Amino acid sequence: MAHASFNGLRVLSLESRRAKEVSKLIRTYGGDPFVVPSMREIPLESNTQALEFAGHLMAGKFDLVIFFTGVGVRALLDIVATRHSREDFLTSLRAVKIAARGPKPVAALRDVNVPITVTAAEPSTWHELMSAIDAEFGDSLSEFHVAVQEYGASNPEFLAELTMKCAAVTKVPVYQWALPEDIRPLRECVLGIASGNVDVILFMTAVQVIHLFQVAEQMGCEDDLRAGLASIVVVSIGPTTTEELAHYKVIPDFEPSRPKMGFIVNEAAQYAYKVLERKRAAKTITTDTLEGNVPSITKASTTVKIAATTDAKQVRRVQLSTPAMAGFRDGLTSIDFLHEISSRIAAADPLHVVLGSIVDFVTTVVPCDSCFIYVLEHDKLVLRASKNPHADLVDQLGVPLGQGITGWVAEHREPVAIASNASNDPRFVIFKNLPEDHFEAILCTPIVCASKVVGVINLQHRLSYQHTPNELRLVSMLGFLVGAEIERARLETENTQLAGRLETRKAVDRAKGILQRDLEITEDEAYRTMQRESRQRRKSMREIAEAILLGNDMKKR
Repeated sequence: MAHASFNGLRVLSLESRRAKEVSKLIRTYGGDPFVVPSMREIPLESNTQALEFAGHLMAGKFDLVIFFTGVGVRALLDIVATRHSREDFLTSLRAVKIAARGPKPVAALRDVNVPITVTAAEPSTWHELMSAIDAEFGDSLSEFHVAVQEYGASNPEFLAELTMKCAAVTKVPVYQWALPEDIRPLRECVLGIASGNVDVILFMTAVQVIHLFQVAEQMGCEDDLRAGLASIVVVSIGPTTTEELAHYKVIPDFEPSRPKMGFIVNEAAQYAYKVLERKRAAKTITTDTLEGNVPSITKASTTVKIAATTDAKQVRRVQLSTPAMAGFRDGLTSIDFLHEISSRIAAADPLHVVLGSIVDFVTTVVPCDSCFIYVLEHDKLVLRASKNPHADLVDQLGVPLGQGITGWVAEHREPVAIASNASNDPRFVIFKNLPEDHFEAILCTPIVCASKVVGVINLQHRLSYQHTPNELRLVSMLGFLVGAEIERARLETENTQLAGRLETRKAVDRAKGILQRDLEITEDEAYRTMQRESRQRRKSMREIAEAILLGNDMKKR
């Protein structure tokens, strides 16, 4: 049995977007999953504020734009495209300073090539974001006009602190959270918790807490829900969610070492069983004491020490030394390791999602300060993923084969491990704007598919670090395991782009034929006419072609 296991416990998650992944993870770690969506994203009744923001941004009236969520970035782009040119808006966005709360808005902004000036450190709450903004801009913040993309609801504490420090603050709401259309499953959750039919509950966002108690209040079961939660293991993904639980007088048993889905499930699997045993033993002692029976029970020792507290700020976070996916450093078997990594690469996600997942996995197995993944494209290794935010370099930095340690590893298909003074290695080449080049230690291994190199995994450490033989073999093996998946995702991305170009060409060719017939002009003239309309209307050639085709279809009807 794997070191991390729920041992058959009934685990409830209120996750909506990634319900399937959560259910699969819980089952992987030996739990009985109950995943009930607790919220849905709905558009605002009016997009006036978002459209006004876009107009003011393109007029140069903002200095800093703050994004809290990845879905907010994409929703804003969709809203703006209904009135303005998407590319003009993105150009204006690239011209101002950008702050992002966590990895999801960073990834969404990176997809549209928007450079990021400030990112929040984990656990990526508004507190860390405010500290990062203060550290970056200092006193100059007092002259800034700032826009804040909201995420389903306002954050009054953040807005209040920001308002005190800035010249002006504008809220930009783009969507809101609502209860699911069918709340019967949530009602059953409330009753199940109250009646003791749940052993562990995982809260992955503050909105899940709010909606669960909102339904309980409608049912008149708020006190029963609170009592039920006191009898089971409650795990909060991070400080913001913990604060919301404290608002409802619920203190979680612990937070994971990192505020991510994989960590919360893994660490709940490691510790929930013993925490539950302890809570039930304490409840038994209390009940027997009230009835006059005090059994002579010695409290079992446990490796999990959760602080008994009534202050949300003091909730114990699992120490950073423990996560290592299913307790790898504590004795995970080879079968468990293979199952974990194969389940991640079997999801068939897009290239950047695959690479981000690999970075997360590698950095939990080998402690490091930096992790890069380079993908071989033609004769260059292109930086495609990074543990640390490098929006200006990811998808931009290219390393020729044979250049630097990374290029040498790709050319010779051999790993390189340097414990200290990596910059003194004769193969070392420094790259501008890459602070990791000043780190002491490096581990670099090739990613191989069908006997050819498709990329390189590059781990770096600020201080001297002696990589163990096991770590070297492990990362090398990972390079062999994920090579085919990276190549698949890369080819799929290229195929998608190619298919898009082919569809565009077909639409343009059909539209040219219609213009030739209706306007009695040559093919060349038809194409130049479409080009002129594309420039004047700030629409792509495909959009112009589709408009012509639609008009022709309507005329036929």
